[in-house]
Amino acid sequence: MIGEVSALRPLLAAAGLGLGIATVREPGPRPAGPAEAAAAASMPARRRLEFLAGRRAARRALRAVGLDCGEIPRSGRLPVFPPGRTASISHSAGIAVAVARAAGPDLPLGCDLELRPLPRAAARLVLREDEEELLDDRDEPFRAGSRPTGAGWTVTELFSAKEAAWKALASTSTGTGTGTGTGTGTGPACLGVALDAPNGDRLDGPEYGRLGEAQDPDATGSQIPREEGPQGLRHARSAGSLRDLRVGPADDGLCVVRLRADPARAVRVRVVRVGTGVFGYVLGPSPSLDTSAALG
Repeated sequence: MIGEVSALRPLLAAAGLGLGIATVREPGPRPAGPAEAAAAASMPARRRLEFLAGRRAARRALRAVGLDCGEIPRSGRLPVFPPGRTASISHSAGIAVAVARAAGPDLPLGCDLELRPLPRAAARLVLREDEEELLDDRDEPFRAGSRPTGAGWTVTELFSAKEAAWKALASTSTGTGTGTGTGTGTGPACLGVALDAPNGDRLDGPEYGRLGEAQDPDATGSQIPREEGPQGLRHARSAGSLRDLRVGPADDGLCVVRLRADPARAVRVRVVRVGTGVFGYVLGPSPSLDTSAALG
């Protein structure tokens, strides 16, 4: 699985993004400084490994775009990057990934890794009625560059697109100046609803992602997904829902995700296949403010 994620580096580099990857199984994980050490010391063993993997992934992503970064402390439960550094972190199945952008224009940034496909029943937690026509009954996502024009999307693809977009759109509205460049995720877990997996198991245990997976050490509540973002979003994150975003198709196999309350705020997202899961990442703001054209 690491190899499939690593294979995305050229694709992200073409979009001006650096990719960082880390796993909880790397030997000898160490905090990068006293602030990280203090945060990690208060966590159970598994959370500590996930927390440190996320920090390593962020530093590796920044290094990929030519930026050094020392320790990444927390404000409350949220990571704070040094000025001029920006990254977005996501966790799934023991793997942490991060994307970073070189210093420059303050562009939206967000990513989401989903290595375990979500069941179609999750659609009711992610989509509203005006988005259901986007759903496809395919069992697996399309690989990068292989999506036919007009093709539908799996629940996992749409979830990942919204999750990545939420972080990017949320971070651009805070004005906190933390340097994080990452918004916080929302998603089905904030609704506290367990669903049935395709094999009949309940998706409410520690093995599944946004539908009940054990929470990230930097999450902001008891039923919120495993993502990391800037300070100032704690209440927005627990109260928000991915249904507050509207997703629709865009050119070149991309999608555009908009805030329903403010459709002018929109980002372009690419979602690509990784194994049986997906990886979604924000490319930048949507150039069009015409919601009827963008969303159909």
